[in-house]
Amino acid sequence: MIRNFLEICERSYTGPLVRKDDWDMTVVETVIDLVEKYDLTWDRDTIVPTDAALMDRMFAAARELITTIGVYNISTERVIRLSEKEVDAGLASQKQSLVMGEGKDAVTLFARKPEDSRRPLLWAGNPGCPTPEHLFLPTVKSWLQEHVVDLITCGSLTTVDGIPVRGGDPSEVLAVKKELNLLRQARHETGRPGIGMLAAESSVSEIGDLAAASPTHLRPCDAHLVALFNELIIDRGNLVRAANSLEYGMRNASLACTMVGGMGGDAPGATMVIMASMMAANILCLADYHLCHPIHITQVATSARECLWLQSVCCQAFSRNAPNIIVCDVYPKSGGLTRELLYEAAANALVITASGGHIEGCGAADGNVPHGTGLEVRLMGEVSRAAVRAGLTRDGANAIVLKLLAKYERVLTLTGGNPGKPFDQCYDIATIRPVPEWEAMYEEVAGEMKEFSLAL
Repeated sequence: MIRNFLEICERSYTGPLVRKDDWDMTVVETVIDLVEKYDLTWDRDTIVPTDAALMDRMFAAARELITTIGVYNISTERVIRLSEKEVDAGLASQKQSLVMGEGKDAVTLFARKPEDSRRPLLWAGNPGCPTPEHLFLPTVKSWLQEHVVDLITCGSLTTVDGIPVRGGDPSEVLAVKKELNLLRQARHETGRPGIGMLAAESSVSEIGDLAAASPTHLRPCDAHLVALFNELIIDRGNLVRAANSLEYGMRNASLACTMVGGMGGDAPGATMVIMASMMAANILCLADYHLCHPIHITQVATSARECLWLQSVCCQAFSRNAPNIIVCDVYPKSGGLTRELLYEAAANALVITASGGHIEGCGAADGNVPHGTGLEVRLMGEVSRAAVRAGLTRDGANAIVLKLLAKYERVLTLTGGNPGKPFDQCYDIATIRPVPEWEAMYEEVAGEMKEFSLAL
């Protein structure tokens, strides 16, 4: 394993030397050609498609993309070529199950299928959201205390003892250690000491990642991020993150944040790119599971139609052709104390549940401000469980999501977004309970779900 990984990393120094602008143009031109070759189109009113032939064409297009152009190492300005044999071996080695956490709190992630009778696991939190020190612990506890939560993640600390956190700096090392200490405190105070985590979110460089790898901080049963940048780009730091997991054993969560409307173009091209990124991540990021995180180039939120479609097709295409554990990020446009946040959370949860993914979030208010709470997490969990209990089909999910879009879609294009209120205006900090207004809004939206035959 170690030698094979290092041999592939060596291509960062022996592969073709390419300028960044030329790499970007290669991605654009190749995606355009493959979208046409494989006849990849979409219908804006079919958010959760059921066309099996489309899924197979998308998978084939993604495989051709990655084996044709490879991955660009921006640190060395060289292309890492990957052969068809290597990509196929990476696909064949994808994990079908993965134990996270320990003791009574351990759970098993697994490769789900569309319309699966097994509910998706809920990975709760606002991953990466910049979070002030005084809000970090109460926000984590707000979702840890929810019974629907299986795993947790968190925001990133912006300061340590009032000092700003800077990447590659002593402050980053100390921020990561403080983050993990606070997470351990939250786990014990909510009676869930063994729950699995995706953490070290305060690690903006490989320095913080190295500092986190300790049984008293980021345990072998926890996960950390190993990212590919948009589009099909990696750097030396993320290769170091992957290497840091070897022998120690912590889970590698590959992260592809493909831009919908960017170099991959509209939803079909962007879906091809994110799937190609996952295929590459099996090899370069030593991925144990994949995080699917599309970003709309203007609307940002994963609750945009294009992003919902991308997540649905990505999950379905892999399920048909190379089953793997895919966890879909939920980043709504709206923040706490807004009805739209709950509608967006429900729409994301339904698409992911029906399409065969697991759920992570919410990164409320586009993940830009600490306006996320445990209440929208509760709604995502309850909606996904209700959908599985009801045997909701993909067509049924599509019909409900179109109705939910009518309730929130207008906020996706609002100037300034729809950020809502910060956590300490949504929850009583002392009791970690929603304020009456937020609780009442939740109950009203939960009641509306019954109109869709989803009993929460």
